[in-house]
Amino acid sequence: MRRMKVGVIGCGNISPIYLQAGRVFETLEIVACADLDMEKARARAAEFNIPKVLTPDELLADPDVEIVLNLTVPKAHAEINLKAIEAGKHVYTEKPLATGREHGRKTVEAARAKGVRVGSAPDTFLGGGIQTCRKLIDDGWIGEPVGATAFMTCHGHESWHPSPEFYYEVGGGPMFDMGPYYLTALVNLIGPIKRVTGSARITFPERLITSQPKYGKVVKVETPTHITGTMDFANGAIGTVVMSFDVWAAQLPRIEIYGTEGTLSVPDPNTFGGPVRLYRPGNRDWMEIPLTYGYTENSRGLGVADMAAAIQTGRPHRANGDLAYHVLDVMQAFVEASDGGKHILIESTCERPAPLPMGLRHGQIDL
Repeated sequence: MRRMKVGVIGCGNISPIYLQAGRVFETLEIVACADLDMEKARARAAEFNIPKVLTPDELLADPDVEIVLNLTVPKAHAEINLKAIEAGKHVYTEKPLATGREHGRKTVEAARAKGVRVGSAPDTFLGGGIQTCRKLIDDGWIGEPVGATAFMTCHGHESWHPSPEFYYEVGGGPMFDMGPYYLTALVNLIGPIKRVTGSARITFPERLITSQPKYGKVVKVETPTHITGTMDFANGAIGTVVMSFDVWAAQLPRIEIYGTEGTLSVPDPNTFGGPVRLYRPGNRDWMEIPLTYGYTENSRGLGVADMAAAIQTGRPHRANGDLAYHVLDVMQAFVEASDGGKHILIESTCERPAPLPMGLRHGQIDL
């Protein structure tokens, strides 16, 4: 299997871990990077020994680039994705797939019509922690899933992120920023979601940046920052979700799955590792389960590498457009349910991604 040539658009805060992926995964070679700020692009290229520094338009037109890795801010995702697809390139984007259902659907449909692949973060569900949980569920350790809870609570990112404005724009907020990790993990573990309801609010209409270099800047909040919801899964399980940038502190689990024969404590879906804990009737306490898969460190880029392997073998890739669109559809539905005071039926669906093979060596995707 050969290394497919990847061009990165967006050289901001998240880009270094992705740029390292070209050194880790045997299906990737990062050949170019681009940014609207050419100084950023040049700095990242020098840091990671990337041969080409281009403008975004030049990268999209470059015949050497086979996969566009889109690391721009959320409001630019759809535009760059669609341009890459139109140029005949496969595209993998940071989450969310788009800032709204219309552009997400258009992206998936355009890729299908053009005969190229579209993929989207998060790929953390491919890490050793959640893959171990997937095997426990598939092997029947908790019986039939009955319910799930998912909690992400913090007080926002303006105290540490160098450019936190986009977290409070449309397409940001805790649901669109962190929801993809939690909902993707749940769909991977339990299956697609068929109905949701929810409540949402903006608690603080303005946020004060206290990080550098934008210390003192006031950001107007455009999107809900505290969202709670209920999910009905297609298999009958019922889930509860809380996503908040308005909470100073909490002592909640990240994700728990409740089954007819036990409970599974799932690790932080924004990470690749553990711990994984299991409780079964008759046990006096929780059991910590050894991880049965690799990729337990920060392995962002795993989804791109899997897509590159899938392109070459013809199999479906795991962090795919249908999964990302389903998650986007669900996230938007929580806010619509709150605005309309009703349940929302989810029109989209997707397959549970195939588990990774066991026994992969580091950097390997397929056996």
